[in-house]
Amino acid sequence: MAMAVAASTSMAATAVLMHRFPATKPSAGFFPLPQRPSLSSTPFNQLKETRRSSQLLVKASSSDESSIDTNELFSDLKEKWDAVENKTTVIIYGGGAIVAVWLASTLVGAVNSVPLLPKIMELVGLGYTGWFVYRYLLFKQSRKELATDIEAIKKKIAGSE
Repeated sequence: MAMAVAASTSMAATAVLMHRFPATKPSAGFFPLPQRPSLSSTPFNQLKETRRSSQLLVKASSSDESSIDTNELFSDLKEKWDAVENKTTVIIYGGGAIVAVWLASTLVGAVNSVPLLPKIMELVGLGYTGWFVYRYLLFKQSRKELATDIEAIKKKIAGSE
């Protein structure tokens, strides 16, 4: 009796293994499932079109809206660039900003690879968001305080203070 149980258990295990690793010749009664199409067999353009069609949105617009004139945009940018006195300072700050974004991205990637740390960071972020909403957005008086703080920061940045 114990031998029959062991034999049936052994056969069940081999049946599972045979299903995972099919033999070169299928045995009677064993028909492997057809291969599922992988992403690599589907052309990239077809995948792109499928995603694009699922994200298609329709926006109603009136004739009053004007489209952005690229020549006007470039001329405005050129005027502003010509008005800048310390071009080297602007380039250094811009380069520093790009390096800072790259460094922050690398740091976030490193933190994300630590097993438990991303979930802890999510909890900290959710806690801070809840505190911010309670402190500044929930009540009318605190919203006014936030608006005045933002205006003060804008004036500091613009240099009009």
